[in-house]
Amino acid sequence: MSERWTPDSWRAKPVKQMPDYPDAKALADVEAQLASFPPLVFAGEARNLKKALARVAKGEAFLLQGGDCAESFAEHGANNIRDFFRVFLQMAVVLTYAGAVPVVKIGRIAGQFAKPRSSPMEKVGDVELPSYRGDIVNDIAFTKEARIPDPQRQLNAYRQSAATLNLLRAFATGGFANLASVHQWMLGFIKDSPQSRRYKELADRISEALDFMRACGLDLESHPELRGTDFYTSHEALLLGYEQAMTRVDSTTGDWYATSGHMIWIGDRTRQLDHAHVEYFRGIKNPIGLKCGPSLKGDELIRLIDVLNPDNEPGRLTLINRFGADKVADHLPGLIRAVEREGRVVVWSCDPMHGNTITSTTGYKTRPFDRILSEVKTFFAVHTAEGTHAGGVHLEMTGKDVTECIGGARAISEEDLNDRYHTVCDPRLNAEQSIDMAFLIAELLKQERAGRVRPMPAAAGL
Repeated sequence: MSERWTPDSWRAKPVKQMPDYPDAKALADVEAQLASFPPLVFAGEARNLKKALARVAKGEAFLLQGGDCAESFAEHGANNIRDFFRVFLQMAVVLTYAGAVPVVKIGRIAGQFAKPRSSPMEKVGDVELPSYRGDIVNDIAFTKEARIPDPQRQLNAYRQSAATLNLLRAFATGGFANLASVHQWMLGFIKDSPQSRRYKELADRISEALDFMRACGLDLESHPELRGTDFYTSHEALLLGYEQAMTRVDSTTGDWYATSGHMIWIGDRTRQLDHAHVEYFRGIKNPIGLKCGPSLKGDELIRLIDVLNPDNEPGRLTLINRFGADKVADHLPGLIRAVEREGRVVVWSCDPMHGNTITSTTGYKTRPFDRILSEVKTFFAVHTAEGTHAGGVHLEMTGKDVTECIGGARAISEEDLNDRYHTVCDPRLNAEQSIDMAFLIAELLKQERAGRVRPMPAAAGL
């Protein structure tokens, strides 16, 4: 990797999971148009996120990353964005209060459109068509015309991302995220949920603390950290032509930044050392993520870290572990030991969603809540046993009242899945399950801080 990097040097490398566009000129025209558009995020914001993630790496903060499996053009709307942001704020305040550490908030939003697929083709009955690869590439409708990759969709993705970011910035800084509004973040449809009482009690304690500070003469309005929040965006940077078009030179440093999102990550299917995605990522200065699945070995991980973070910069690299509840105890310790042995500084984050997908007896793809929680528990226990920091979680979730993952406090069953199964790709935790998960992770954070997590048993059944 000693050769010179440019935003298009990835094009000389082998590439996986990229769509085959039938009209090369139309694609090039769209990419040229995107290259002339304003950036979606700014280099200074990405640097601020890197600083925040450096605190996570040191154990001084916790990372909450989550959002849609794949954003949809059809479901784009102010209410959906607001409801997601509201649930995210609830989760963050639960984790902040319990862990007594800042929570770094990163959404899988405003750019999470492209999806890797296990097979390039999809078969329904006797008909076989190209797989759906996310709204930025083709349409989910199962027709020949809909599944043709269309470069114009990249322009739609850019415009939707810009509109989404505009609203998120307004929510984060315009008063909606004011801590004094902590009671108002409860979504109406979960007011009678098993977790609503716990959340109300927590909100009451926060309000009492704010009242106490006011009574002591503190002007809370003069503290911006109480009136707003920092919220960042992220996505899997799968479509490299789009990412190249959105790669810009920062005028203050001369460095290259991906301006499609504050943080972008490499998927488990595209992390080959000598391939295009690693080549692209090594040259940008954003904080980046690397998905780590069961096939990744310690020595290979160190080689990837050497390429992606050669200066061992804190906050630069987040390792997003996605093993499955039954595999995390076997695979995570070896990776941690390799990283610790080589003295690398990384953020360790747990993606408990992708390794725990099953097909229900009713034919729906789903994820059992108990398996998701089991992987998170084992993740924390392994880090305690290794003397390292469980840095964060990475969840596929929504602010809507969907029925896609089974279990949780309301015990969604396989028979319930068809009630409100709305995802265009993978099953997501609904708002109630997400808050439920936040309370359970909060308990793990408390235990970690108190040093009370017992060493993990040989099996992962925690």
